[in-house]
Amino acid sequence: MSAMKNLLVELFVEELPPKALKKLGESFGAVLLEQLRAQGPASAGSVLTPFASPRRLAAHVTAVAPAAADKPVSQKLMPVSVGLDASGSATPALLKKLQALGADASVVPGLKRAMDGKAEALFYDSTVKGATLAEGLQKALLESLAKLPIPKVMTYQLADGWTDVKFVRPAHALVALHGSDVVPLQALGLQSGRTTQGHRFEAAKPTVSIADADSYAATLERDGSVIAGFDARRAEIVKQLQEAAQRVGGGARPIEDEALLDEVTALVERPNVLTCEFEREFLEVPQECLILTMKANQKYFPLLDADGKLTNRFLVVSNIRPDDASAVIGGNERVVRPRLADAKFFFDQDRKKTLESRVAGLGRVVYHNKLGTQGERIERVRAMAQVIGARMGSDPLARDADVAARLAKADLLTDMVGEFPELQGIMGGYYARHDGLGDDVAAAIEDHYRPRFAGDALPRNQVGLVVALADKLETLAGLFAIGQLPTGDKDPFALRRHAPGMVRMLMEKDLPLPLGDPVAAAVALFPQAQPATGEQITDFIYERLAGSLREQGYSPQEVDAVLALRPQRLGDVAKRLAAVRAFAALPEAPALAAANKRIGNILKKAERADAHVSEPLLQEDAEKALYAATQRIAPQAGAQFESGDYTGSLQTLAALREPVDAFFDGVMVNAEQMDLRLNRLGLLATLHQAMNRVADLSRLAT
Repeated sequence: MSAMKNLLVELFVEELPPKALKKLGESFGAVLLEQLRAQGPASAGSVLTPFASPRRLAAHVTAVAPAAADKPVSQKLMPVSVGLDASGSATPALLKKLQALGADASVVPGLKRAMDGKAEALFYDSTVKGATLAEGLQKALLESLAKLPIPKVMTYQLADGWTDVKFVRPAHALVALHGSDVVPLQALGLQSGRTTQGHRFEAAKPTVSIADADSYAATLERDGSVIAGFDARRAEIVKQLQEAAQRVGGGARPIEDEALLDEVTALVERPNVLTCEFEREFLEVPQECLILTMKANQKYFPLLDADGKLTNRFLVVSNIRPDDASAVIGGNERVVRPRLADAKFFFDQDRKKTLESRVAGLGRVVYHNKLGTQGERIERVRAMAQVIGARMGSDPLARDADVAARLAKADLLTDMVGEFPELQGIMGGYYARHDGLGDDVAAAIEDHYRPRFAGDALPRNQVGLVVALADKLETLAGLFAIGQLPTGDKDPFALRRHAPGMVRMLMEKDLPLPLGDPVAAAVALFPQAQPATGEQITDFIYERLAGSLREQGYSPQEVDAVLALRPQRLGDVAKRLAAVRAFAALPEAPALAAANKRIGNILKKAERADAHVSEPLLQEDAEKALYAATQRIAPQAGAQFESGDYTGSLQTLAALREPVDAFFDGVMVNAEQMDLRLNRLGLLATLHQAMNRVADLSRLAT
C-alpha cells in the first residue's frame, strides 16, 4: 500500500446564496471528513480545511490512505449439530453456506467452535478487503451533498438536454485529487478531474489546473485571482476596511456588523475595498436610517467618526480590481443616492404629522385576531404603565410613562418605519423630539423595545423602564391568556426574549417592584385569562431567570435554593446567591442543609404544625437548648435579613448547627403525648421559618 497523501475535493458551481454560503462550506467539509473516517480512508488524525467562495465549495483533508485497512470478520454459520455429521464431516447445508461466502470444504477443519446460547455453533473467520479511496470518497461525497443545508433546491438540465439534476445551483466542475492523482468520482452529472475555473472576470487563465491537493489555494489565487478560503477572504476584507478608514483619517472607522461582513465575504472572490461618498445634506436624516439603507440594500460599510457619528463616506467591497476604480466608485455613489433621497423624503414627510395625530389610526391596525387592534393594545400598555409607574414612586413618572406608552407605537404608521420596520421605536424617538415632547418621553419611546436581544442596552431612564416593562408584560399576559405559549423550539412571538428582558430590568436596575403585582395587574386586563394564567407567567419568568443564572456560573443547587422561595424583588437575587455561596463554604453548612431537609419532610407529614412554642412544655435538655438558641439567634438573623445583609444573616444561623444536631440525637419529635408532639413540631416550624428567609437551604443538601 502506498503512503498516505492529502486529499482535495472541489465542486465548482454558479453563484451560491450568500447568506447560506458559510454554513454550506462548513457542512460540505465536515460531512465529507466524517464519512471518510466512517469508510476508512481517513483517520481521527486527519485534519479538515474547508473552503467556500461564491462559486465553489471545497475541502482539504490531510493523511488520507489510498484504501481502507482490511478488516477481520467472524461470521456465525450454523449450529455444530447442523453443520457437521456424526463423523465430523461437513453436511451439504454447511458446504452450501461456505460456497455462498466464497469458501469451500478446505476451510472446514479451521472453523471455530463457540457456544451460542445453549448450543455450540460454527464460526468462519475471514478478512474483508478495505474499500478503495475511490469507493469510499464516492460514498462520502454523495452523503455530503445530500446533507448540505440547502435553503432552496434548483432543478436544471445537463448538457444532454433531458437529464434533470436537483441542487442548490447548477454545478459545472468537480475536482478530486489524492496528492497529485485524480480520484475518479461522479456526482451531479460530472466526472472528476483536476481543472476548475477562477474569477469570472479577472482570472489570469481561463481554466485553472490544480497540480496537487496542497497547491489548491495558492494555484487558485495565482491563476484564478480567487481567495478560496472563507476565513482568509473575510480577514482580507477586514484588513482592507481598516486601511481604507485610516486613509480617510480623523479617527474614521467602519461600522461593526459581523453578519454584513459574512454576507459580503460570500459575495466576492477577490475583495477590493473602495472609498465612496455622498452629499452632506443627507446627514440631516437620522443616521440609523442612512446606515440601515446602506447596509441592508447595498451591502456597504458606512464610516463613523471618532465620536460614533455617521460621516458622508462609505466603503464598498468590490469584486474587481480595475487600474482606474473611478467608474466603480462613481457607479456605487449613483446607486446609493436615490436610496438616501428616499430616506430623506420619508423623514421630511413624516415630520409633517405629529405622533399624537397618528394614534387614532392604530385602532385600525390588527395586532392579533384574538387580542384586538394596536389601539386596544396601547390602552392596555398604558394601564400597565400607570400601575408600574405608581409602584415605582411618583405621579410625574406615571404621567410621563402614560404619554410615552400612548405614543410608543405611533411610528408604526410612518413612512420610514413602513420602509424599514427595524427602525420602529427609534423613529418614534426622533419624531417625539420634533414634536417637543422632551427627552425623557422621546428616549422612552425609542427604548421601550429594549432589550431587543441578549446583551442589548436597557432603557436609559425611568420612564423608558416603566414603558418597556409594561409593553413586555402586556405581551406575555395577552399571549399566555389565549394559550399561545412557546413550545419546543417554536416561539413565534419571542416570549423567551421578553421574559429575560424583564428580568434584566428588574435585577440590574434594582427596581422596587415586587414581581407578583404587575403580573396580576397584567393578567386582569385580559378577560380570556384562566385562574392559572398568572402562575404560568410567573413560572415562565422564573424558569428563564434560572437558566440565565446557571449560564452566569451559579450552580443548580445555588439557583434552586434561592428561586425556590420565589423572591418577589428580583434585584435581591444576586445578593441572595452570594449569601448562599458564602454559607455553602462554611463547615456547618452540610449538616444544617441536611437537617433543614429533614425538618421540611417532618413538617410536610405533620397534620398541624404552627410556628408556636409553649416553653413550659419543653422537657428534654436538647429541645430547651434549641429553643434558647433559636430565641437568641433568630432575631439577630432576622434583623440582618431585613437590613439586606443576607450573607450575615445566613452566617449567624450557622451557629444553630450544634443545638439542631443535639435535638435530633436526643429528642423524639413524634411523642405519643399530643401536646408534646405539637410543641416540638412548633419548635421545628419556628426554626424552619427563621432559617429559610434568604433561601431554601434544604436545596443545598447532597
